[in-house]
Amino acid sequence: MRIAVVFDTLYEGWEHPEHERQMAKEVAAWHDDEPEMEYQIADALRERGHEVFLLGVRDDLHHLTHALGEIAPDLVFNCAEAFHRNPALEYLVAGMLEAEGHRYTGSPPLSLLVSRNKAMSKKVLAYHGIRVPGFATYRPGEPFRIPKRLHFPLIVKPLQSDASAGIAHASVVQDPAALADRVTLVHERFHQPAIAEEFIEGRELYVSLIGNGDALDLLPLTEMVFDKEKTRPEERIATQYAKWDEEYRARRGIRNVFARPLARSVRERIDAICRTAFRVLWLRDYARMDVRLAADGEVWFLEANANPFISYGHDMANAAEKAGLDYYAFIQRLVDEAVERNERA
Repeated sequence: MRIAVVFDTLYEGWEHPEHERQMAKEVAAWHDDEPEMEYQIADALRERGHEVFLLGVRDDLHHLTHALGEIAPDLVFNCAEAFHRNPALEYLVAGMLEAEGHRYTGSPPLSLLVSRNKAMSKKVLAYHGIRVPGFATYRPGEPFRIPKRLHFPLIVKPLQSDASAGIAHASVVQDPAALADRVTLVHERFHQPAIAEEFIEGRELYVSLIGNGDALDLLPLTEMVFDKEKTRPEERIATQYAKWDEEYRARRGIRNVFARPLARSVRERIDAICRTAFRVLWLRDYARMDVRLAADGEVWFLEANANPFISYGHDMANAAEKAGLDYYAFIQRLVDEAVERNERA
């Protein structure tokens, strides 16, 4: 198959040959440093015999449309996590692919838009009976009010960011003054609304799913664990440092592992909740769900990632490998899901 790997890039004006050269450098140095996700995917697709084209998009959809018209791919592997360096606009790339009639991997633009917005997605999920934390949103310039139904402690996040951007230990607030300070920080630093959710103390579990419709597979659960015995509950959260800074993780005893033992009833509840979320958010092909298991056994749904990180050695790829799919087979499975879905349409 001719497959175009489309991804967001900081490089303005780069064409396919430049991305090819950069990929060659990164893949050759894989033992020293991890290549960018799009280059790993392209490498895996080539290993499976596909003809691959790398197309980076920064802020010009017309250029991308023209390039895809010249390539005429059988499928687009959509890796774009942002547009114009803004993660909240990632849906525009999928929207263009949809409008131009390209077959592509992953969720449609509406699903990307809704799942990216933490408040909007929680409203949809709550309507369908999924337990989500109580929350309030705060737009820049609006009067600051705390709904009576909201109970401290709260955790404050940017409304539409991903990868734990803007989340730190200070995001967990205990009183109105700290809430106001953190909301102001989100407004000033991230230039978007803030969401304040009731903080759920418990285990942080990640659920990866592959498939469509009734043929939806849940991969082995993974979990972020905090091995330092003296950490406080508000320190056991997936901050930006906890996710991405290896030195910080080692110092704090933070690891991502396959989920420690869970009661069968809890696993079944997580399974049912995540399948429902996948369906009602209209997700496709693959996704990752973040849930919290409270001490009383309640499962709280935090958020759905319709366009998750699928690099080698990270949660979803590790879960796929545990299920019997090495990285090349995992990427091929995502291609197969998209192709089969389009053939059924």
